[in-house]
Amino acid sequence: MPDSFFPREFFVTGTDTGVGKTLVCAILIKGLAAAYWKPVQSGVEETTDTEWLQAVTGLPKSHFMPESYRLTKPLSPHAAAEFDGIRICLDSLNLPQANEFPHLIVEGAGGVMAPINESKFMKDLIKHLNIPVLLVSRSTLGTINHTLLSLQCLRQAGLEVLGVVMNGPQNLINRRAIEFYGKVTVCAEIDIIPAITPHVLLESFAKYFHVI
Repeated sequence: MPDSFFPREFFVTGTDTGVGKTLVCAILIKGLAAAYWKPVQSGVEETTDTEWLQAVTGLPKSHFMPESYRLTKPLSPHAAAEFDGIRICLDSLNLPQANEFPHLIVEGAGGVMAPINESKFMKDLIKHLNIPVLLVSRSTLGTINHTLLSLQCLRQAGLEVLGVVMNGPQNLINRRAIEFYGKVTVCAEIDIIPAITPHVLLESFAKYFHVI
């Protein structure tokens, strides 16, 4: 898969929380030497995704754009914002300038339908930013339903789907079902990575995204 497959700016979302969006971002940031932005971060009392990514990729801080919303509790964005006494507003979220980098990767919080306020969802943020989306899913049982529903939601919102990345042990039955019923390309199947280092991330990019 050549570098030209990836647009200048794209959004990484998932079928659920904990499906490995940030791991996929780590591989892509390192492999593409990209910039990264997480507009909404819940749970800043713990290590944030931006902090973790900077540590595992070994890339300079300049690759990582500051979050627009840093919410205290590790909850759904709408609930975390309410706890902190603020409201997430789409109009305040605009793509940062990262012209010195070949790509800007934007990572969402939770799944496509994770609410960000009383009326807007993660899919609305992607629509607001107006960039293509890469969907991350599990490879294990239950992923067909979750992935197809997420694809349907993204397309109904008029969003361009680049493809699906599956995380976990390879599952040919689930991959074929997602590609057939979802009319989408599974562009990578990422197996369990026991130790994440900058070198392993580069190797994973070459292996799973087929870059020579």
